Amino acid sequence: MIRIRFTAADFARVRFAPRPAPLQELNAALMTMTRPDDEVLLGRWRHRLLRSLPGAVLPLRGLVPGEVAPLFLDVFSDTLEEGWEAIRDTRPELVRSELRRAYAGQPSPAPAWIRALHGGEAGAWEPLLRAQHAVFETALRPVWPLVQDLHRAEFTRHALTVAEHGIGAALTALVPGSQLRSDVWELPAPVTQGIALGGRGVLLMPTFHWTGHPLLSDLPGRPLTVTFPAGPGLPLPAGGAADADQALAAVLGRTRAEMLALLAEEHTTGGLARCLAVSDATASAHAAALRGAGLITTVRAGRSVLHRRTELGSLLVRRHG
Repeated sequence: MIRIRFTAADFARVRFAPRPAPLQELNAALMTMTRPDDEVLLGRWRHRLLRSLPGAVLPLRGLVPGEVAPLFLDVFSDTLEEGWEAIRDTRPELVRSELRRAYAGQPSPAPAWIRALHGGEAGAWEPLLRAQHAVFETALRPVWPLVQDLHRAEFTRHALTVAEHGIGAALTALVPGSQLRSDVWELPAPVTQGIALGGRGVLLMPTFHWTGHPLLSDLPGRPLTVTFPAGPGLPLPAGGAADADQALAAVLGRTRAEMLALLAEEHTTGGLARCLAVSDATASAHAAALRGAGLITTVRAGRSVLHRRTELGSLLVRRHG
């Protein structure tokens, strides 16, 4: 069980990552690729990727000799280029301490490039960056547009839950079996861990290449990052979602998706209710949820209430239309 203790400031600093992080998704894919379980679901995907990975990825195996990966691999930048810059900028003392931790108890000595990295030699990062690039191009590039769409869907789902039910309900909805007991968020996991946030806040990061327990990145001076499995699971098909309308309905619900489509033009609550064949009260409740997520605006005009899609709502429709 993982227990994360919040202060009032931490609840105010819960953020949902606006975009997927390529290097974190890469880490999740590598972890899934090397797991021995889920052979029925993942076997063909895993074996195909392992056969297709080029030799340039081998330094990653040298960097993670056991089950514990160095913490400086936890990078949540929006692009590969920003992620690689963040890795290169890792403080030398953190690089050295994490390499020592990763190699503690290993029977074989570290490869030469790892020793060069430990010593801070010029160019020592290049084997790692080439390896990450090779894995991303092979395993993630074909499905990256789908990862981006799934991330937008999770972002919207989270925003709607916060708007309707509050941050506590949104947190427990992210991870099945999790609970919020007063100021402690309890997450089911095969490890026992307790973290006091102390005002740092939390960054929520969905991943679509990992189906295990939530993964934590707890680095000094940064928000705690909770990476949690989301989406339909593996393997992700290349080429994007098969039915865009169904994808949007899966996020918002069929009625809200239809309402958002209608609100390219201004409608009253009663007009929406007639178009959707629902009661005025139901239409008002759905409009309130969409408004709370920033997808529509509502203004009063005399005795009528007028609703219209925002730019964010239009963007969401275009991405799934």
